Order: sequence, then structure tokens, then C-alpha cells
Amino acid sequence: MNTRTVTPVKILQLGTGFWGSKTLLSAVELGLFTELAKGSLDAATLADRLHLHPRSARDFFDALVALGMLNRTGTRYGNTPETARFLDRNKPSYVGGILEMCNARLYPFWGALTEGLRTGKPQNEVKSGGDFFRTLYADPERLTGFLKAMTGISIGSAQVIAKKFPWKKYKTFVDVGCAQGGVAVEIALGHKHLNGVGMDLPVVQPVFESYAQERGVGRRLRFHPGDFFKDPLPTCDVIVMGHILHDWNLDEKMMLLRKSYQALTPGGALIVHEALIDDERRKNAFGLLMSLNMLIETHGGFDFTGADCRKWMKEAGFKRTQVTPLAGPDGMVVGFK
Repeated sequence: MNTRTVTPVKILQLGTGFWGSKTLLSAVELGLFTELAKGSLDAATLADRLHLHPRSARDFFDALVALGMLNRTGTRYGNTPETARFLDRNKPSYVGGILEMCNARLYPFWGALTEGLRTGKPQNEVKSGGDFFRTLYADPERLTGFLKAMTGISIGSAQVIAKKFPWKKYKTFVDVGCAQGGVAVEIALGHKHLNGVGMDLPVVQPVFESYAQERGVGRRLRFHPGDFFKDPLPTCDVIVMGHILHDWNLDEKMMLLRKSYQALTPGGALIVHEALIDDERRKNAFGLLMSLNMLIETHGGFDFTGADCRKWMKEAGFKRTQVTPLAGPDGMVVGFK
């Protein structure tokens, strides 16, 4: 007999989850963790540094303590090991760029999720006649921030890809839709025999080259300007596509997979890494929510399972496929030509 008491606790925690999310996003926006990287501070001093009204500053800081984002010793607040490493804007390990984008753009757009579910239409700048990517690529400062955000969301998976994939068998690779170059740089750092290419729109080139040079792999990484829809992909041994396929509908996904197959040398491989939904569609909530985010952001994009991607790869001509877990909710599907 099941005597477990049923309560609404989980329902209420999930339903009010945006409270904690927005508290963290505001802290990132305010530069709170960057300020505390200089040293711990009491509430009054920290509020003054961040130009906060005294009414709720203490509650704000203590909420971050309760959420595990700050430490408090006596009356002084300090970063946790995680926030010190990943939310200090002055560190190369900063991942807050993606949170800044979530705060500035996605947070209000997700308020229209119900409308998106009813209409199947994007709920971002498109609703008011805008185009996020066109506006983004026309503003160098915003573009640089976005490209850095893509590095932040990919860096953990990139480090695992550099370790788990058999790179010794190959000599060249192309990162398609390379953004700042976070993935390409980690692969190059881990394997000195490799020469790599980052492919993206021409405006990305100075950001990519600067980052590769800064990380010490500029001589082995070059930039290839191009539109991966309109232009052929450079010939190479390995093609990497990270957080690219989920932006597009199934026909567009298949076109990119076939294009990749054609560009690979005999025996080459395609690595697709995304927040893969688990095959039973029960466990990877982040992957499923990311797919809802594609509803908000794109006309036809959606996330997918490893089994889905393996099936598509075989239809595109790949002889052998495999799925490997990466960092957090991410996984990679590899297709061998």
C-alpha cells in the first residue's frame, strides 16, 4: 500500500522557478559576481557599489545565498567557487554572456510561450517586424557579446569532444558556424597535429582570429568566410556542427547533413553536438526546453534525440553512427563516412 503523502511542493517550486532564475539573471546584469571577485563585502557596501536601493538589497543578496550562488561569512558576502570561476566577467572562463542574452532577450519573449504553442510562430523580434540575427550582425558590439556567449555555452562540451573523439586518426577539421571559435580552439589546444578552420559569416572573422591568437593557436586555425546554406563547405577530415542543426526545420537539417557528407574526405566524420533529448524523451528537460526555445526564436527549428540524428545521418549516406554524452545536458552524434 502506498502511504506516501502527496503534496503540491514540486508543482509550486516549478511554477515559481522564474523567481530564482530572474534573481540570478539580474545579479549577472548588475555585475555582482565581478564586483565580489575583488573581495568579500558587507551588504551596505555591496549595495552601494551596485547602486541598489537599500529596501531589498539584503533580501536580494541572501536569496542568492539560499540559491547557492553566494557565500556569506558573518555579514560579508562572497562568491562561491562556481560563481567566482564562471561569472566573473574578467576571467576567460566567464559563461555569463549566454545569461546576459537570456536576461535581455529571452526572458520577456518566453512570456509569450502560450501564444507560440497555439500559433507555431516565433515570439521574438519577428513579431514586431524585426530580425534578431540581421540586427545582431549589424552591431559589432552586440555581435561580439553574442559570439562570446556561444563560447560560454559550448566550452564544457568542447573540452570533452577534444578528449573523447579519436583525433589522432585525422589531420584537418572545420567548425561550421564557429562563432568566436570556442570549440575549434579547445580541439586545437588538445591536439597539436591538427589544423582547423572556422567557417562563419565574414563579419565574424576578426572576433574568431583574435580569440584564436589570444589562446595561442592562431597559426593552426584559419577563418573561412561563408554562408553554410549558400556556399560549399571546405573539404576536410572532420566537420563539427555545434548548436547549429536545431535552428532549422527537417528539410534544412537534411540539406546540411548531406552537404557535410559531400565535403568530408573518405573515412571522414561529422560531429553534431547539441543538448540532445534522451531517446525516451523523459529525462533531459533542458533539451526539451531548448526545443521550446527554438519555437520562440525560429520559424522551424527544433531539438532532437540521438536516435533521430543517427537516422538522418544514415539517410544522408553515413555508414556508421554513434552517440556519446558530453558535459551536462549535451551529447554528440558522430557519423562516419
